[in-house]
Amino acid sequence: DVQLQASGGGLVQAGGSLRLSCAASGFTFDEYAIGWFRQAPGKEREGVSSIFSDGSTYYADSVKGRFTVSSDIAKNMVYLQMNSLKPEDTAVYYCNALNVWGQGTLVTVSS
Repeated sequence: DVQLQASGGGLVQAGGSLRLSCAASGFTFDEYAIGWFRQAPGKEREGVSSIFSDGSTYYADSVKGRFTVSSDIAKNMVYLQMNSLKPEDTAVYYCNALNVWGQGTLVTVSS
C-alpha cells in the first residue's frame, strides 16, 4: 500500500524557518511525482510545491523564492524547506503521491 507521512510542523515566528519531511513507502519512489499541499482554516487545499521523477520542481507563486523541495531517494524521503515564513503560511501541510494523502502536519506562523 502507498503510505505517506508528513512531519516537522510546529510553531514559528514570522521570518523563521521549518523543514517538513514526507516519508513515503509502497511505491517506486523515484518514478512518481510527490506534491506538497496545504490547507488553511476555512480555505480549500492548495498546491504548494512538487518534485517530479526527472528532478524538476514546481512552486506556487506564493512560496517561490522562500520554499525549496528536495528528495532523498535512498531514504524515500521528500523535504520542504520553508524559509522567511509568513503568518499566511499557517496551515496543515500534506504530502501526496499517486492520489494518496498522508497525514498532515500543522505549521503555525505567529506575527
